[in-house]
Amino acid sequence: MTVFITGGSGGIGGAMVREFYALGCNVAFAYKTGKSKAEALAKAVPGSLALYCDVTDAWSVKGAIDAALARFGKIDVLINNAGISSQKLFTDITEAEWDEMMDVNLKSCFLTCKAVLPQMINRKSGSIINVSSMWGQTGASCEVHYSAAKAGVIGFTKALAKELGPSGIRVNCIAPGVIDTAMNAHLSGDDVAALREEIPLGAIGTPETVAKAAAFLAGEGGEYITGQVISPNGGMVI
Repeated sequence: MTVFITGGSGGIGGAMVREFYALGCNVAFAYKTGKSKAEALAKAVPGSLALYCDVTDAWSVKGAIDAALARFGKIDVLINNAGISSQKLFTDITEAEWDEMMDVNLKSCFLTCKAVLPQMINRKSGSIINVSSMWGQTGASCEVHYSAAKAGVIGFTKALAKELGPSGIRVNCIAPGVIDTAMNAHLSGDDVAALREEIPLGAIGTPETVAKAAAFLAGEGGEYITGQVISPNGGMVI
């Protein structure tokens, strides 16, 4: 099985690369920033393919997908993990910031799926996993643009699952809760403690938790699951 993961140099993306490699998969992963991290990860995961890719640019996406196909022959699983976040009052969000949030978090899913799907449809087999957020399910104050983009990912997932089901392709979504990644590095110790109190399981999630959810959806355990949202959030959103 060959897996293509966007945002591979980040915390969750890196955990996914290592998880699928441990399962014996061929792994290609894309990065835009964090080149040194991506190169280090590629060295740590023998046989993996690190590819520069701007997920908001159609030609960049096509180039990365074509490179992975040239190396491995096919892509069985696409994981749209690349994303950005921002905390800001709605009245302070600029049009450029809104557009960037939508492009990186939502348009990227459109572009990667467009590039990957022809060979999946031809083989009548494949799995697509889009990474959203619990805030895409509930909305978050001071994160309107982020919440809107991630809610769009959920709608995109459900609609595409209905369209691609007859072609034997499953499309699912992971909506993580609070995960210990660089995206949440701005949180103070008090903030983290307060969040733990809100989480029924009393713990912050790890990137490995999300990676294992992706592996489940991509594997035999998820063979009859499509159009669904799995939210590893410790019970914070039920």
